[in-house]
Amino acid sequence: MAKSQETFGKKEKEKKRSKQRQDKAEKMEERKANAKKGKTLEEMMAYIDENGNISSTPPDPKRMKTFRAEEMQIGVPKQLPGEPEDLIRTGVVSFFNETKGFGFIKDLQTQESVFVHVNQLTERINENDKVNFEVQMGPKGPSATNVRKAPKVEVPKVEVPKPEAPKAEPPAAE
Repeated sequence: MAKSQETFGKKEKEKKRSKQRQDKAEKMEERKANAKKGKTLEEMMAYIDENGNISSTPPDPKRMKTFRAEEMQIGVPKQLPGEPEDLIRTGVVSFFNETKGFGFIKDLQTQESVFVHVNQLTERINENDKVNFEVQMGPKGPSATNVRKAPKVEVPKVEVPKPEAPKAEPPAAE
């Protein structure tokens, strides 16, 4: 007697496949029945309200704002180069670590801390030194370059004469 070519496993796999095909066909028929073909333009429209939120209702015309295309700026505005005297700043060294080779300068004009590295120094500096420097934007924020000690300005002492006491006038004779 010859064995049957179809084994129990083969029959089970074939039953699974036919069931999956049947389920898939049922789902497809269901989607076709529930699908809304040919939506109107109004149903497909989306509106943006005065706050920038997407909604399905058109915005109130009274609240609409008009903009001129010439006034809009897209992207980052170009930065015009400043005058040379604006680039040179004055500050006080608030912290400097010689062993690590970096520190911070407190800008006297903007009161912000600016990072300084030992490679940007023209002469040796210490904490509380008054310095002149230029600012460049580094990868982590503003960074001081071309740092040098500010020249000490000596104020000449001028002697101011003491005001003399007013002389008392003799009483007028009447």
